[in-house]
Amino acid sequence: MADETPDAMLPDGLPQAAIHDRMGIEILEASPERVVGTMPVEGNTQPYGLLHGGASCVLAESLASIGSAMHAAPDRLAVGVDLNATHHRGARDGLVTAVATPIHLGRTMTSYEIVLTDDRDKRVCTVRLTCALIPRDRYAS
Repeated sequence: MADETPDAMLPDGLPQAAIHDRMGIEILEASPERVVGTMPVEGNTQPYGLLHGGASCVLAESLASIGSAMHAAPDRLAVGVDLNATHHRGARDGLVTAVATPIHLGRTMTSYEIVLTDDRDKRVCTVRLTCALIPRDRYAS
């Protein structure tokens, strides 16, 4: 993990997602306006040795969800409701870097575009995630 963990950056001490550790995702920057992270291709491939499309989606949804949660805090929670991904090219090694930027930051909904690039700065995948922002008190324990 990066020196600056998401725990320190996210509202209300939102914990690091377990899937991030399993997939090697590192959050490098986080704010409602921009979230940046990386993920290794190795260990996240499909049978042909290419980056798995589902792994790309996990990285993208993670970053956009972090941005949405930061925008929604402190009185709302962000939950993903729609994910759309277009896979442009394969990646066989190295790291993929993803940058999530908002398309819309509203009171009840957010939408982000997430662009994944390989080590040569070639676009691998473009993803759009929409999150509903729901009242936190409905889920207080």
